[in-house]
Amino acid sequence: MVAQTRTGASSSKKLTFNEKIIGKSLSTDTLLKKLKELHTELAELDQELVEVNSLSAVRSQLINTSLLLHKDRGVKAYTACCLADILRLYAPDAPYTQNELKDIFQFFFRQLSAGLKGTDAPYYNEAVVLVCDLPHSDELMSEVFRDFFALVRRDLAKKIELFIADILVALIDECQSLPSDVLDAIMAQFMDKNTRLDQPAVMFANTLLTFIVTNSRNLDSESDFDEIRTAHVLVKQLSKSCPSLLHSVIPQLEEELRVDQVQVRLIVTQALGEMFAEKGGSDLIKKYPTTWNVWLMRKNDKAAAVRLKLVEKILNLKLLDPDEKVRASVCKVYSQLDYETALHCVSEAQLRAVAGRGMDKKQYVRVEAMNALGKLYSLAYPEIENGDPSAITHFGWIPKEILQISNVTSEAKAAVEQVIADYVLPLPSPSTNSASTSKNIEVDEVAWTDHLLNTMQHLDARSINTILNFSGIKANRPTVYEHYLHACIQNNGGVIDENEDAIIQRLNNVVKASSPIRPRQLRTCTSLPKRTENRLYKLLKTCMDPQSDLKSIVKASNEFLRRVEQSLESTLPTLTILLRRATLRIVNQSSVSTLIKRVQKSAPTSRHAQQLLTFISKHCPTLYKPHVSELTKAIADERNVTLVEVGMHALAAVVRTDESQAALDKRTLERITRFALEENARIAKFAARLLASLKEHEDTCVEIIESIAERLPEATPEELVAHTTVLAQMARFKSDAFEHRSDAIMAFLIKKLLMGRWSNDPEDMDVDEDWVTDENMAPIQQARILALKVCRNRCLAHASSATAVELATPALKMFSTLLEHSGSFTPDAPDSPPVKSRMRLQAAVSFLHLSTVEAYANAISSHFMWLAIAVQDPCFHVRMKFLTKLVSLLTARKLPPRFNVIPFLTIHDPEAEVRDTAIAYILFVMRSIQPAARVEHLEIIFIRLLHLLAHHPDFATAHENMQDMAKYVDFYLDLIASSDNIALLYHLALKAKTVRDSESHTYSENLYTISELAQVLIRTRAQARSWSIQSYPGKVKLPSDILRALPNPDAVAKQYLSDETITWLKEAKGQKPAATKEKKREPKEKDGKSPPAKRKASRVRANGAPKRAKTQKAAGWNSDQSESEEESVLRRGLGS
Repeated sequence: MVAQTRTGASSSKKLTFNEKIIGKSLSTDTLLKKLKELHTELAELDQELVEVNSLSAVRSQLINTSLLLHKDRGVKAYTACCLADILRLYAPDAPYTQNELKDIFQFFFRQLSAGLKGTDAPYYNEAVVLVCDLPHSDELMSEVFRDFFALVRRDLAKKIELFIADILVALIDECQSLPSDVLDAIMAQFMDKNTRLDQPAVMFANTLLTFIVTNSRNLDSESDFDEIRTAHVLVKQLSKSCPSLLHSVIPQLEEELRVDQVQVRLIVTQALGEMFAEKGGSDLIKKYPTTWNVWLMRKNDKAAAVRLKLVEKILNLKLLDPDEKVRASVCKVYSQLDYETALHCVSEAQLRAVAGRGMDKKQYVRVEAMNALGKLYSLAYPEIENGDPSAITHFGWIPKEILQISNVTSEAKAAVEQVIADYVLPLPSPSTNSASTSKNIEVDEVAWTDHLLNTMQHLDARSINTILNFSGIKANRPTVYEHYLHACIQNNGGVIDENEDAIIQRLNNVVKASSPIRPRQLRTCTSLPKRTENRLYKLLKTCMDPQSDLKSIVKASNEFLRRVEQSLESTLPTLTILLRRATLRIVNQSSVSTLIKRVQKSAPTSRHAQQLLTFISKHCPTLYKPHVSELTKAIADERNVTLVEVGMHALAAVVRTDESQAALDKRTLERITRFALEENARIAKFAARLLASLKEHEDTCVEIIESIAERLPEATPEELVAHTTVLAQMARFKSDAFEHRSDAIMAFLIKKLLMGRWSNDPEDMDVDEDWVTDENMAPIQQARILALKVCRNRCLAHASSATAVELATPALKMFSTLLEHSGSFTPDAPDSPPVKSRMRLQAAVSFLHLSTVEAYANAISSHFMWLAIAVQDPCFHVRMKFLTKLVSLLTARKLPPRFNVIPFLTIHDPEAEVRDTAIAYILFVMRSIQPAARVEHLEIIFIRLLHLLAHHPDFATAHENMQDMAKYVDFYLDLIASSDNIALLYHLALKAKTVRDSESHTYSENLYTISELAQVLIRTRAQARSWSIQSYPGKVKLPSDILRALPNPDAVAKQYLSDETITWLKEAKGQKPAATKEKKREPKEKDGKSPPAKRKASRVRANGAPKRAKTQKAAGWNSDQSESEEESVLRRGLGS
């Protein structure tokens, strides 16, 4: 709507200009002349005396697009000046609509950007006039601030900068609230690391900031408090980015501490407290001592809220104190709070700040912080259990934060375990005050189990895994602690009748393995075996026994700790840790009944109850021994599918472990047999596993196999999934029954299911580019993946037979084909990327499982490269799941040592999770195995790593590729190399040039190149760390499966690294290039192609030489000399 204009007075002046300024016949020069004349007359008119009606003709012409979009800058500049005069003369009522005003203001800003580039810019003076007369507009504030900050960075006159500042200050003063973009534009001026105080934009922003802070104190209503909060946000950001500019702002904040409004004092107390608690807070205190003292005086503020806010900020400040004793004391203060005080007077942010001290560099502080959080959670748990939203929000996150600290150090892990045991998941207290030896002790097993389930509701997947690891359920039995107890009993207090040396040696070995925090507590763990404490041993045995119920564990634990405190007080801390880790104190057989009931009743915690039961079934089914009847009843409740699945899994695990523990009646067996033939794949899987584990029911298994074999051709996709699942179990655990129809079954699985062409329905899968979960995968694709598992399990079932390799050859070839063709059997297969990812993952995992059998491992060695680079697959899920399975099998020592080279291929992985998993495994192995085993599992494999890199699809002698190869070697050396083994590693690198590759000459040259690279990197590392590389005195047997004797020693004297790589090593690694008299080998690329990019799991073999069959003579070759003549030449030739 157009605003109404004023009527002129008797003494008013009229605009005499009456010429047209729009029209096609007007030339640019004529138009400029007319606009100059109009601008001159308008500028001379006085706002109070002008008759605005005389302006209406030019008013409408000036907003014509022929002027606003004119190609001549002068026309647009004078048009803008005339419009500014019109707005000035009409003020305060603008003679334009809102849309017209918006166009005018945007037109102004465009002319500003063009006209203020410098004093030499055309129409500079006209633009200056526009700046001085620019009206205010809330809608365009953000654009105004951005444009003006850009302008003041140019070489403008001081007068112009002052005009701009006046305009922006007026805008800030008039606006109701500052837009966030405006605040960002102001703070952006301080963020540049090259910011200087004398820069116009910085001075400009500082002026505006000072005005904002000063202006925010003029509070007229409650709504104005948002303005002061905004101002303080700016000040805090300025304190972080450019504290040297606070000199004009801090005095304003100090004045706010003295104002009458309580809300203002509260806001500024918080703001200053956060500034003092920042990293540079101590400097701030020194620079503004008066402000610091006035802030501290708020401890006597008449408002309790202000006093409380001051205490909160002081505590936060002291949590970052340089003295660890102060930090620990502050944490201890929080541990002494009662529940109501912690809930209502301590913010969640404060508690999270305490949690941050759980990562403190000092163990003492970490312990106090975690104890404080644990105590507060213990106090809040009754309310959390009752579902109090405030308690859940305020304290429910604490267990998760505590559990995440456990991976920092071994000391931190022990502290976390203690807090979890004492406060988060404590053993129940006896319901009687009688002595622990009394028979009438009672504990509430249901409440104790529900405590765990309620806590798990507020944990993420990672924290739940930590809890499950702490539970001890997953440990291999007998555990290391049971071995320790047995060794203590055998030691008999040092009085040993026979085999004394062997018993003592065994005790020492077990002590080293079972010491909770090595090596500090080794001496403590040896104290117990020196005493004849049969009662202690009996109590410890009760605690360790998986069949002990909760009541027995509570009773035995209390008595054990009391007796240790009385007789072996100095060992109490260490033996407490040992007892805690050896006892099933989080989940045990007393938990099972409650867990089954929670799943049965579909309680809110049923999902976690199911997770715990599944975990027990996988790792410790012996806990189910007293509960077989309950499990049998559970599988009879067919309306509850989840309960049936959990019950079947548990029963199958029990029967698989010890068939005698499960006496199943005829009706139950018939039900299980029916389950094995139905569509629910999970239930059918466990039903088949149970039946396959029963020795007296082979006929039933044969009937199931016969029935499935008949149904396969006509089965629906859903039935195929269930039937293939059953076949995978039968092939693994009841191979004789499976072989009754193996020909027909395998023919269908391979020719029809695996090799068949299946269409992909996009609606059946919610794909994420290259991966699909089981839940979103089409049933037919699930069946294909399960068919691969059938092939794998059949091979494993026949592993001990004389024809094992012969029977497995087709399966091995099939798995290798899938890896080479990226998850398909042919290069042009129509499978979707997600399905191909799942197929090649299954193939790679199958290779890993088969490699646990020595005969298969040897047969797979020719496919080892394709298996190894599965850890570099393009799909993250494939890489992560493959590495996880690899690590689990390596940790259990089920795979040959050569598989330890695979984790070192993760250095180029774009995801930190993959690299961290590999590093964590390597470091674990380094810590946990004996030195002799370390040589075999981690050091001798260096030669295999070099060989693997020589065969890598990305290998090429171009400089860029060599840089990538160097990262692999450096990654290995970072984790493994030390002053003790550097000589061995260098010896292995030298030996690589004294042999040839078993496959082709091309690979041999690759090996020699990578050998030279490794030698240089090792020497450089040794020099940087002042390690001495001596000639290795021992004998090393090189792997004869991949290396052969070198018939011609000429290769030893050649240099294979390119000049460019040697120069790079000299500059980047600090190593001088070696002087050599031999002619240097030119870098060569295969097939004339450019070097491939860094591997993100490329599937193209870079070295295309065909593999040759191994000869008997070559297979029998090995090397055991300490240092050959060729090595001496190498040392001289490469400048050793």
